[in-house]
Amino acid sequence: MKTVDMTTGRPGKIILKFALPLMLGNVFQQLYTFADTVVVGKALGVNALAALGAVEWLIFLMFGFIQGLTQGFSIALSQCFGAADYKRLRKSAISAIYLSIGAAVFFTVLGQVMTGPVLRLMRTPETIKGLAGNYLHVLYAGMPITIAYNLLAAILRALGNSKAPLYAMFAAAVCNIILDVLFVFGFGWGIKGAAFATLLSQVMAAVFCLIKLRDIEILKFEKAEYALDGNLCRKQLKLGVPLGLQNMITAVGGLIVQSVINGFGVLFIAGYTAANKLYGLLEMAAISYGYAMSTYAGQNMGAGRPNRVRSGLRAATLIGIFTAGLMAVIMLILGKPIMACFISGEEELIRATLLIGYRFLVILAGFFPFLYILHIIRACLQGMGNTILPMGSSVGQLVMRIGCAILLPSLIGENGVFWGEVLAWVCADVILVVGYLNIMKKGNEK
Repeated sequence: MKTVDMTTGRPGKIILKFALPLMLGNVFQQLYTFADTVVVGKALGVNALAALGAVEWLIFLMFGFIQGLTQGFSIALSQCFGAADYKRLRKSAISAIYLSIGAAVFFTVLGQVMTGPVLRLMRTPETIKGLAGNYLHVLYAGMPITIAYNLLAAILRALGNSKAPLYAMFAAAVCNIILDVLFVFGFGWGIKGAAFATLLSQVMAAVFCLIKLRDIEILKFEKAEYALDGNLCRKQLKLGVPLGLQNMITAVGGLIVQSVINGFGVLFIAGYTAANKLYGLLEMAAISYGYAMSTYAGQNMGAGRPNRVRSGLRAATLIGIFTAGLMAVIMLILGKPIMACFISGEEELIRATLLIGYRFLVILAGFFPFLYILHIIRACLQGMGNTILPMGSSVGQLVMRIGCAILLPSLIGENGVFWGEVLAWVCADVILVVGYLNIMKKGNEK
């Protein structure tokens, strides 16, 4: 499968078929951090595990912007593909490449400069600050690698190819696990070894995606198409920057919450980190449905078929709610055994850390359908070309998450931080649903 036209056929079947490879690919991508966490936690102990948790939102601050930026670039590509305008598709791809090169240079420099000051600003405990800084410096140095993979995978998804990113992630995940063990246990490189393993694995994924793209006939560029088109660049930025900012807004909220969590001590940080790893894995299906919905909506809007977008959203929402219930059950039943894989040390220390993490999982599980609805509706709007409303929903999340993190712990204790996460989902859902209904109503009135 090189490309897939999503403008015909049963919407639910098409979306699910497209999402399943993405889901598996995202699971393998999550195994990057899973492998890092397991190896680092077992080899280097609770302090190293806490260091990974302390920088998680800092990593997403940068990488999330890149993911959003390249996903925004892919919206224009999917609309061109749906309209069968392949010349404009190629020119849009060239514009995305030029913009990504500029972003790679900027964020590589920014990452090296900001690491130390931000770790201090977040009140990172001195016992883990050095470990956290070492991990970040290596990952940020590899920003061009991360951007290359995200852009190439986004182009493939825009053309309906979700299998190639899956194969790339599978190979990279296996490579990452092997290199984690080799660098951390074998070579004794510590937490830096885990970061190097991640970057080398992403090189493999990027190269694989590039090879697949070279086989797609409609992406055979002519010499004249390599010229920079200012109008297309502006359109790409108009779509990509709001999505990148949307992820950065989410990351800023996470950073502020993390700074509150850092004040509760290393044990609480470790428990929160362990729970977040499982939460991140179970969120992968929601992210995959979102990618599928974005491509589906983009192609159908490009083809001038908004009614198919409505029916696709209904089908995707039902699929998402069912999946969310299944993930919540897994979270409740297998949460403790899975989290235990990340932790080593004295039995009493492990028990206390697991108790903190499981409390978080129980609260998350009850609201998981809201998270899936959030991803699906947000992605649908993005695919339709509306990137402002999704960014507004992220602002709502930010306000709710920060407000709860600051206010609720004084009222109900540490659990207040956990409740902030789910209440942020609910707030974003309200904004997205109301906004989507208004857009559809105005569309019907025309």
